[in-house]
Amino acid sequence: MAKILIVRLGAMGDILHALPAVTAIRAALPDATIGWVIEEKWSELLAARDQTCEPNTVCQQRPVVNLLHTVNTRGWRSSFYQRATVAEALGSVQAVRAMHYDLAIDFQGAVKSALPASFSGAKVKAGFIDPREAAARFFYSSRFSRLGEHVIEQNKGLAEQTLKKHLGVPELSLVAPQLPYDAAAEAWAEAEIRHLGIAGFAIMNPGAGWGAKQWPVERYGEVARALAVHGLKTLVNSGPGEEELAQRLIQASGGNAFAIRGTVGQLIALTRRARLFIGGDTGPLHLAAALDIPVVAIFGPTDPARTGPFGTRAVPLRHPDSQTTFSHHRAPEEGLLKITVEETIAAARWLLGGS
Repeated sequence: MAKILIVRLGAMGDILHALPAVTAIRAALPDATIGWVIEEKWSELLAARDQTCEPNTVCQQRPVVNLLHTVNTRGWRSSFYQRATVAEALGSVQAVRAMHYDLAIDFQGAVKSALPASFSGAKVKAGFIDPREAAARFFYSSRFSRLGEHVIEQNKGLAEQTLKKHLGVPELSLVAPQLPYDAAAEAWAEAEIRHLGIAGFAIMNPGAGWGAKQWPVERYGEVARALAVHGLKTLVNSGPGEEELAQRLIQASGGNAFAIRGTVGQLIALTRRARLFIGGDTGPLHLAAALDIPVVAIFGPTDPARTGPFGTRAVPLRHPDSQTTFSHHRAPEEGLLKITVEETIAAARWLLGGS
């Protein structure tokens, strides 16, 4: 049976954008061996932390891939010349090569992702004809055009074209992405909700990958106040370095929001239980969409037609003055600042009325 290697190292949202295509591969080729090269810190998006699946199989705790090849590229770069680092990196390459993959598909399109695909020993290394980093294309033996506008559609198109050309699979059907079930994380989520003494809740994520995508945190607090009128408390998710943002939101909420911090698996478990998610173009928003949670998506310099919530009930908010750019400016984008609290509350109420 076919052996297929997926390369998408990170980050959370980008992995979740590739997961529907890989879930489609699994549905089309249920007996295939699928491995995934991924940064270790994101591995719980593919497999429960203490999963007990049989080797090289799939199960509820690891529903899509047979094997995870975890890497730590940031750690390796910071200690590149240390013997232990070299040994660890070489060991990772050898583990991938030992699988004798037939195909390697690079969904990331960067040199650092094209290299693992190239080193894998796979007969075919596939990627986009116009990868994010132009130099990456020279590592591919097969290059394919982008199909569709949304990145999820484009990733599905890359997988479909690769499998059609090299394995004779005629087409792939987009299906809901499958995320792992972690019993310990599910129990933690239930206990956390009981501890907070809340019933229905929304999740907000005030942080963003870069400042231009970050809606003012005090406005999130005002939205949390409005949700409380409908009996909905707010859980505030924050990543490393975003703790101050979370606290400012909580203060602005008038006691209607609570901070949550946990592992990726625990965030999956909590998000499954949410009635609503509100946030910008970040990984947790795309996690909510993957779990079919209604989403209010607050967009500025990135285009929701390309990276917005996909496959769930959603209201993407973007002001006409916003200009699409991938420049990582620190100041919030001007169009983003023109999205009002009132229209965000209206979007939330509309989604809650239909949920």
